[in-house]
Amino acid sequence: MASRYPDDIILMVVDNASWHKSKGLIIPENIRLYPLLPYTPELNPIEMIWDELREKFFKNNFFKTLSAVTDSLCEGLLFLENNHKIVQSITGWEWIISAFSKEE
Repeated sequence: MASRYPDDIILMVVDNASWHKSKGLIIPENIRLYPLLPYTPELNPIEMIWDELREKFFKNNFFKTLSAVTDSLCEGLLFLENNHKIVQSITGWEWIISAFSKEE
C-alpha cells in the first residue's frame, strides 16, 4: 500500500493483535498506525469495508470455484479503490478524521 501511494500519508487502524505491536514490524515512512481500544472491533473501519463488499459483490451469489470468489473480491476492492467517496462515507468517522489531522 505504501508504495502504491508514495505521496500520501496512510492512517492504518489496527486492533490489538500482538503482531501489530511487534518490535520487528517495519512500518513504511508514509504509514501511521492507530491502535483501537481493546475489545472494540466495531470501531474498526475495515468491518464497514467488508460489509460493503459482502453487500455489493457477494450477496445472493453462489461461486462454483475459489477462483470465482477471488475474482469477485478483487473486483470489489478495485471498485472501492476507484470510488474514494464511498470509502470515505462508510469509514470517515470523526475520531478517524481527528486522528489523521493530528498526524499532519
